Amino acid sequence: MPVTHAPEADVLRRQDPELADILAGELDRQSTTLQLIAAENFTSPAVLAALGSPLANKYAEGYPGARHHGGCEMADAAERVAAERARRLFGAEHANVQPHSGSSAVLAAYAALLRPGDTVLALGLPYGGHLTHGSPANFSGRWFDFVGYGVDAETGLMDYEQVRTLARTHRPKAIVCGSIAYPRHLDHAFFREVADEVGAYLIADAAHPIGLVAGGAAPSPVPYADVVCATTHKVLRGPRGGMILCGNELADRIDRAVFPFTQAGAQMHTIAAKAVAFGEAATPAFAAYARQVVVNARVLAARLAAEGLAVTTGGTDTHLITADSSPLGVDGRAARGLLAAAGMVLDCCALPHADARGLRLGTAAVTTQGMEQEEMEWIAVLFGKVLRGEIDAVRARADVRELTGRFPPYRAEAG
Repeated sequence: MPVTHAPEADVLRRQDPELADILAGELDRQSTTLQLIAAENFTSPAVLAALGSPLANKYAEGYPGARHHGGCEMADAAERVAAERARRLFGAEHANVQPHSGSSAVLAAYAALLRPGDTVLALGLPYGGHLTHGSPANFSGRWFDFVGYGVDAETGLMDYEQVRTLARTHRPKAIVCGSIAYPRHLDHAFFREVADEVGAYLIADAAHPIGLVAGGAAPSPVPYADVVCATTHKVLRGPRGGMILCGNELADRIDRAVFPFTQAGAQMHTIAAKAVAFGEAATPAFAAYARQVVVNARVLAARLAAEGLAVTTGGTDTHLITADSSPLGVDGRAARGLLAAAGMVLDCCALPHADARGLRLGTAAVTTQGMEQEEMEWIAVLFGKVLRGEIDAVRARADVRELTGRFPPYRAEAG
């Protein structure tokens, strides 16, 4: 993992001690609290090195071999490596690695396939849909006519028959499958079948599971979807950014939708870091990591249920867990605050078919730190104690600090 002290830190401290103190404070926060936000992870030293590389200085509008700026030889080489590694890793015919974020990738996919006013079928926001799946505060909800499908009120599992019924009724131009808070694998073959039946494009928003897909710990949407949008952070453990995978028949439309339609200059240092992450994700070590992420999530979910939380869908297939803390007498927002004070950082989320807010957490970051099943049991027990008021924040925070001290995300360089 990255070192805690590097020559660049000395330069920053001499030139801008105020910012140096802020960054040091963030490193301390990450190192002494539990990072349980499902969308976060720790990158490798090589990824961080690429992010801080001279490619940060390079303007490179366009694509390799067709840039709008001179001096792009090395930028072209870096992007070609990133795209080729992404294609190999996910078995895709085409990869665009320029999107600045997952939302940017989704915007480009919509721009390539849709026109304003088109109907789109996607998971409703109350059931785990993303802002880009039709929120009225987002471009998606303003530009397109979204119809939301949901989950079964009893089981919390995807209501696939509702998907089919709504598709037949509304005849959408595109169907989006993907979620930010659904902890189970999606049936991509079913979505493909329904999309073909109604003549719709199938867009997979795989921002959360794509790292598990890379490690062979989750089914891939690539063989089924017309376009796959994803992030390169989260479980994939790369830099913050996005990417798009598709077949050759849509490659030109996707590329034009990214540049020049929705973005201008590519962030070449980030693209280089994506290349590093794709290379790392192709290794046996990453496959073992991805499997452990899922094992940890299942153990954590089961023990949280034993501690009295209501775990949605009864468990998880992925890195992600959503749970209702109200059986312990604490609503989601209050629970998040109590846990944060205890050094456990996570998110709130909507709970399907409920007015209360729930908790959303994940195991990607703590697994990167080397924690396994025993530590997941320990975390869940501490959850319960904090939410039941059996331990105060000071004592809990000290216990968390002891645990993270044994599993530091960033180790000092020997010698």
